[in-house]
Amino acid sequence: MTKKLSLTERAYRQLRDDLLTCRLVPGAKINIKDITATQGFSLGAVREALSRLTSEGFVTQDDARGFRVTPISISDLTDLVRVRSDIEGQCLRRAIERGGLDWEAAIVSAAHRLSKTPTRDPREAARLNEDYADAHAAFHQALVAACDSPWLLRMRDWLYAQSERYRYLTVPLAHGDRDLTDEHAQIVDAVLARDADRAVALLTDHLMATALLLIETRTELGGPYAELVILSDRAV
Repeated sequence: MTKKLSLTERAYRQLRDDLLTCRLVPGAKINIKDITATQGFSLGAVREALSRLTSEGFVTQDDARGFRVTPISISDLTDLVRVRSDIEGQCLRRAIERGGLDWEAAIVSAAHRLSKTPTRDPREAARLNEDYADAHAAFHQALVAACDSPWLLRMRDWLYAQSERYRYLTVPLAHGDRDLTDEHAQIVDAVLARDADRAVALLTDHLMATALLLIETRTELGGPYAELVILSDRAV
C-alpha cells in the first residue's frame, strides 16, 4: 500500500509539473497509455493522479471518460487574476493586522532569497527556473502567513496554483523593462510600514502586470499561446 501511494504521488507531481509548464498543451487530450509507457507509472497511479488534478481544476474529463488538459483563455485569465487579487488582498490585510516580528523577518528573508535567484532556467533560457518558482511561491506565502482565516488561505493557495500555469507562459515574453525585484521590494516596504492599502494596491498591480504581459503579446506566438489566442477570440 505504501509503495502504491508513493507511486501515485510521484505521478501526480510529474503530471502537475507538465501541466503547469504547458508541456501538456492546454486543451489537449491526455494519453494515459503514453504516460505509463514513457514515465514508468502504473495505469492506476496515473488515473488516481489525474482524478486529483481534475478536482484541482488542471484537468477535465471528456465525454468518452478520458481526460483533457483544462483549456486556457483570456477571459479565464482576467477573471482568475481579479479573484486572486481580491482573495490574496484580504489575506494580506489580515496578515498585516496580526503579524509580528517573526512574520516580518520571514518576509524579508523570503524576499532576499527571491532577489538572489535567477528567473530563467540556466540550462534553458525560455523556461522558468524551478528554484525561482519555489522562491516566488515562498515569498507570496510569507506575505500572507499571518492571516488567521484558514478558508481564505485555502482559496488563496488554490488560486495561486491556477495562476502558475499562466505565469510559466510569460517567461519567454519577459523583457528587461520590468523590474520584478523592485516590485517585490515595494510590496515588502509597504507591508513592513503596515500600510495595508498601499501593500494591497502594489500586490494587485504586480499580479495584473504579469497577466497583461501575456494578453498584450499573445498574438505574436504559437504553441500553447495559439490556444490562448483562439479561445480569447471566442471569449472576449
